Amino acid sequence: MTRDQVAYSWRPGCPVQLSDLRMITMTHWGFDGKPHTGRLVVNQAVADDVVSVFKKLYGYRYPIRKMEPIDAYKGSDYDSIDADNTSAFNCRAATGSTSWSEHAYGQAIDLNPLENPYVYANGSHAHSNADAYVKRPLHKPGVINAGDRVVRTFSTIGWGWGGSWSGAKDYQHFSKSGK
Repeated sequence: MTRDQVAYSWRPGCPVQLSDLRMITMTHWGFDGKPHTGRLVVNQAVADDVVSVFKKLYGYRYPIRKMEPIDAYKGSDYDSIDADNTSAFNCRAATGSTSWSEHAYGQAIDLNPLENPYVYANGSHAHSNADAYVKRPLHKPGVINAGDRVVRTFSTIGWGWGGSWSGAKDYQHFSKSGK
């Protein structure tokens, strides 16, 4: 991993060293029913597991809108989500916290964030283009529901889903720690 590949998402002081990050390139199905190539930046310790999950999602023909490192959005989580971009590493605090997010360790993925929004405990959310995707269960392409094969596939590598949290629900979020 070179510094210019993560110019916006990594900086000195992040909880993971630049040398511990890997760019992985994977084929995924788009919402147009065609295969596309995407890239994620993840911690080298989870790279093989992440690839194994995305191979299974590809086999299911699970659609992913786009998959680009968050640096394509100058490190803006908000802009990446607004573009419905599946992303992983970003050296940032957890939503509503001063503690590092699992994304800052390269051990979390946000999958189809418009179809799977972050919903606060009061039912509000930050992206108006996700209005149609707040209530669960919901059976639309790219949506993740409790116990579905996407959740089960991530659980095979020991990753938890933010949709099972109490209070706020982060339907897009999968992470090694489950946080």
